[in-house]
Amino acid sequence: MSKKIIYINARFLTQPITGVQRFAIEISKQLKEILGDELQLVSPKNILDINLATELGVKIIGRKKGHVWEQIDLPNYLNKNNSPLLLNFCNTAPLFYKNKISTVHDIAFIKYPESYSFLFKLIYKNIIPRLLSVSKHVLTVSEFSKKEICDYYNIESNKISVVYNAVSKKIKNKEEKREKFILALSSLNLQKNFHGMLKAFEMVGCIETKLLIVGGNSKSFSNVNLIGRNKNVKFLGRITDDELVDLYNKAKLFVFPSFYEGFGIPPLEAQSCGCPCLVSNQASLPEVYGESVVYFNPYDISEMSSKIRLALNDEKLLEELKFKGLKNSKKYDWEVSAQKILKILEIGK
Repeated sequence: MSKKIIYINARFLTQPITGVQRFAIEISKQLKEILGDELQLVSPKNILDINLATELGVKIIGRKKGHVWEQIDLPNYLNKNNSPLLLNFCNTAPLFYKNKISTVHDIAFIKYPESYSFLFKLIYKNIIPRLLSVSKHVLTVSEFSKKEICDYYNIESNKISVVYNAVSKKIKNKEEKREKFILALSSLNLQKNFHGMLKAFEMVGCIETKLLIVGGNSKSFSNVNLIGRNKNVKFLGRITDDELVDLYNKAKLFVFPSFYEGFGIPPLEAQSCGCPCLVSNQASLPEVYGESVVYFNPYDISEMSSKIRLALNDEKLLEELKFKGLKNSKKYDWEVSAQKILKILEIGK
């Protein structure tokens, strides 16, 4: 009798890595380690990281790409292979394939529509409601997101389970000497509040401290008025994971000014490296970070600025945040999250 294989929709391997893809990659790694050849990842051919695909034992199927592959090639392949259980980790899934568990990370496209293209919003506004109704079970990454999804789409709470994000074991504290710079990760999305952070840093007026921005570049952010005015702001663009870990270990402070997050991984990564964090008090962030950070209202630029100034001048506070952050980061573990999914799989069988 042949083994019953569980499949993972690995279209995420064809996409640039954000928090959504990070969740899919790390959970897939853990499940592959636990289930071995009882788990099979399938993907379209345009994979970005061949080494990662090899590590995960990915099988390339179909001829199409993107949503078309997901809606046509993927279900066709599964139906020809006894319609096995399919796990989907990145907000989309084949809509007309029934035997599936799906993941919706948040509803940012509803809350902050200005951040997304017309086509993106059109696709998601059509996919997400059906995805929620036809999936055997749904995963999300925080109690905050669960409540938002249930309330907005009128979904019964017992259909959705929370599986937290975590941090790769490669991201760790190296006990390096802290340097005089603030670190931030940002994108053009409105809800990331990049413009507010820049204004707050301008108000701090500390000529000895630099602000390093990871993600995007100066050309990408050319519509922000403060670009070019402050020589202490440096744009690093996209960098490698190793380079980011190095910055986490050297930064004096990490600032995360987002208006909206389903979970918010970057501060957790910073905490794993012993970097003190200042974090927005909105959305899921208080749920994830508890008392391990200093909070600020991201809509209040003067408050954000004053909290940054306070932290830069209070070494005792920074040391306290370092140890609270290290303790908080240990609460989240990819293996624990994967084990929770294994329990949830019983619902989908």
